[in-house]
Amino acid sequence: MQELLGRIANLDPQASLGLRVIACFDELMVGEVNSRALAAAAAALAGCPAGFRNGDRSRQLRIDPSGSPGAGARPAEVSALVLPDASEVWLEREGQALPNDDLILERFGLAIGVRFGFERQQLETPRDVALALDTTAPTEERVAAAVRLGLVAGHGYRVLVAPLFAVFDRRPAGPTDVVASEYGALQVLIVADQAENIAVTPAGLGPVGLIGDLPRSLRAAVVALRLSRPPEEGLVRAENFGGLVELLAESPDAVDPDAARIDEIMEAPWAESTVRVVLEAPTIRQAARDLGLHHSTVQGRVEQLARCLGYDPLTGYNRTRLGISVLRWRLRNSHVLELPGPVG
Repeated sequence: MQELLGRIANLDPQASLGLRVIACFDELMVGEVNSRALAAAAAALAGCPAGFRNGDRSRQLRIDPSGSPGAGARPAEVSALVLPDASEVWLEREGQALPNDDLILERFGLAIGVRFGFERQQLETPRDVALALDTTAPTEERVAAAVRLGLVAGHGYRVLVAPLFAVFDRRPAGPTDVVASEYGALQVLIVADQAENIAVTPAGLGPVGLIGDLPRSLRAAVVALRLSRPPEEGLVRAENFGGLVELLAESPDAVDPDAARIDEIMEAPWAESTVRVVLEAPTIRQAARDLGLHHSTVQGRVEQLARCLGYDPLTGYNRTRLGISVLRWRLRNSHVLELPGPVG
């Protein structure tokens, strides 16, 4: 399905929207997420609240597009799909239905049917992934939730974060859920430290930590995701930035005094690639080789950077200062979570 999605997206972007709905629910069913996560996915994909009610009416939930519980009562008029056991899923669309509403309802209902299949002994799993990642929960409760998920105290784990429309070529093993964030509903997976079978784009992978440190890994993973630039940088690992991603995750509201200067610099067509290589290369000569340019050309660009910044970006902590400013610039200009969702 993921391969087909990629091929059709190149030929007909509109046709690929419906396939994204199918691929999203397929991935969530593989991850065996619970009904709340499925409702959150349906709401995010449709851009309106979604809900589920079981056959005996003992359980009902409504989730808004951000992944949070819906406020108030269910409206009288909804687009509903009744399942064979009298369970019901619905979308609370105001106004005219969108082209993929029926498909979202169909896949939502199918996923709910699989989730509550008769062959299952445990009909619904608790939201232990969300609890293990919840900063507001007491440490003891977070650790207990992680242990219930099968995680082992003393072992290292990372949090992988991806949008609902992410493409999984290979899904790593680990507990999965859909959680609310300030950027909307996101898929999260908790993976082992040494997990190697991670092939997903776009996505962010947080730093390793013990089970009590999972919220820290989540925060860094979200920043890493926002730094993703598919297809060139599909999966971004927080650890590749030497702790700077974690620093940004822990100080999201910090003001960058160099923001205006960086914005001005990045208007030059050569700036972004040159700054990236200059930050990564040990010398200007190596940067010139990496860029395929003459040494004097790169030297001139670095001198221009220094004049605009008001400091030499290659001395002492100034390199780190420039690196932080560039990452903040990338976050300000991140569009990875603005890619068109499959709502039609």
